[in-house]
Amino acid sequence: MYIPTIGLEIHAELKTNTKMFCDSRNDSNETRPNVNVCHVCIGHPGTLPVINKEAIKHVLKVGVAIGGTLADKTSFDRKNYFYPDIPKGYQISQYKHPLVSGGSVNGIAITRVHLEEDTGISLHNKGNYSLLDFNRAGIPLMELVTEPVMHSAKDAVSFAQELQLLFRYLGASDANMEKGEMRIEANVSIRQNSKVKLQELGTKVEVKNLNSFRAAERAIEYEVKRQSELLENGEAVTQETRGWDDNKQATFSQRLKEESHDYRYFPEPDLPVLDISSIPAFSVEALKKEILELPSERRARYQRIGEGKSSMDPRHIEMFVSDNLFGKLFDDTINIQPLSYNLIANFISTDVAGLVSKYGENGLKNITPEGLSVIVVNYGKEDLSSRGAKDTLEDLFLNGGDASEVCKKYLQKSDSEELAKIIQEVMRENASAVNDYKKGKESALQFLVGQGMKATRGAGNPQVFMSLFLEALK
Repeated sequence: MYIPTIGLEIHAELKTNTKMFCDSRNDSNETRPNVNVCHVCIGHPGTLPVINKEAIKHVLKVGVAIGGTLADKTSFDRKNYFYPDIPKGYQISQYKHPLVSGGSVNGIAITRVHLEEDTGISLHNKGNYSLLDFNRAGIPLMELVTEPVMHSAKDAVSFAQELQLLFRYLGASDANMEKGEMRIEANVSIRQNSKVKLQELGTKVEVKNLNSFRAAERAIEYEVKRQSELLENGEAVTQETRGWDDNKQATFSQRLKEESHDYRYFPEPDLPVLDISSIPAFSVEALKKEILELPSERRARYQRIGEGKSSMDPRHIEMFVSDNLFGKLFDDTINIQPLSYNLIANFISTDVAGLVSKYGENGLKNITPEGLSVIVVNYGKEDLSSRGAKDTLEDLFLNGGDASEVCKKYLQKSDSEELAKIIQEVMRENASAVNDYKKGKESALQFLVGQGMKATRGAGNPQVFMSLFLEALK
């Protein structure tokens, strides 16, 4: 029986106007190569770095949110290694004195959170040469390292997804994996439960640069299987760095794992020790004032709604926690109609989300909390049918306008005289169903009511239809 142990290193590019140590733009949407560069971030001799204050604050806010310990003083180090996309021949990072130590997310213990600069991008497969784009070089990059306490790929991915949410809630990073703004590295080892002491771990293999949650899950699962088969065959697991081949759905060896001494860390001589405790804006109290409701707090608030009565559907909770556009619409609408939270949640998760999927987000601005509240009230009074509510929402989404006025176009028809004419027409066109009902077939009545609803395009009041049909069929 083999037990996997997984630790993660998660890198997230921070949301700042400029890069970590210079005033070149930090713009992940830039598609032109080597536009956002300067003499500092491409490593010209004699240039000096200057610390980005906003980047420091982002990392400290993450530290407060995870319950970590903020450093009183911090410093930067040079991490020395050669690669073409590192123009200086070293990366400014943090080694001995990270900004944040400890903390946890979803019960997963955090070792440290530190700050460094990102590298450039190497573009291969261009022929017999490679291209270098330094737009990304020098962007502030936060690295969060967990303790090796996870035991399945699903647990690891769940943690990473929660961390992505946390970064977005704090405004620290957009953390879009498809843009490379968040990257996952997984340290995977396995141990044989019957032979190895519980506290001892197997040989660690690092799988680098996983750029999607799907890739992370599959890479970890593959690595657990690969290492298990090695041990089953009496072979040893080699400590190394591996990559993930998405086409082959397999990891592959890149190099033997480096240790910290391989990078020849030493203090960055061009940057002073940063006295965090002497800067009022970096105090825990000041940072807490800037932190709004966190994902875990929002989730807990939704779980308390209707507690002991009619609780919220867990799927709705996760949707509103994960997508702030829908979550804010829900929050603002239940402030107007607090007792209709499940109905509001259903309209947003099914109908509004369906419209966004069909037409895009632009029309979402037309669905206001006040407008949605009008629809909910009219639906609750049965003035709007389910079809009428959907049509009202779509009309508002596409065209905007006053919800009360738009609703009027789709209100249920309850006028007895008007519906009676429709009933006579339905009965003439469906004589066999009329005969079936008179012979005792109750389902024929539902069919006739359905035909009446169809004739009014869903605008007829089904209860009034039922009553009038029963009268007409006597």
